[in-house]
Amino acid sequence: MVCFSHVGQCVRDLDRARTFYTGALGFEEVLDLDVSGAQSAKLLRLPGTVGLRAVYLRRDGFVLELLAFSDPEPEVPRERTMLEPGLTHVSVGVDDLDDACAAVLAHGGTIFAESRLEAAVFVADPEGQVIELLAGTQFADRLHRRGA
Repeated sequence: MVCFSHVGQCVRDLDRARTFYTGALGFEEVLDLDVSGAQSAKLLRLPGTVGLRAVYLRRDGFVLELLAFSDPEPEVPRERTMLEPGLTHVSVGVDDLDDACAAVLAHGGTIFAESRLEAAVFVADPEGQVIELLAGTQFADRLHRRGA
């Protein structure tokens, strides 16, 4: 059997990231672990040992793992384009797009105003992670076959 577990995101400021996701986007914290040491370094393909906390946040069955390294320090993020292979964004359904954008700004995020459509907009968390906000749940309902 195979099942989805979580998506991991390295952050430079754990408290700021946790506050953003819980305050602006309605995630709930479910686990906070100190996973420092050589075993984590080996798993993550990093040399030596690491100082690392992993905080798991959940919303609608989706689990986001915030990885906060104290040793070594995380690199400064760079902006990625949607054309680069790999994960490009996380998508979250919201009841009201304007209210969600206000919450993003209030919690230190950024709105990419040039991307704004009637029912969608791209934003970034305080660490620069790109997030798509979708108005309503119609698209998510289709993806997850809810209400069928």
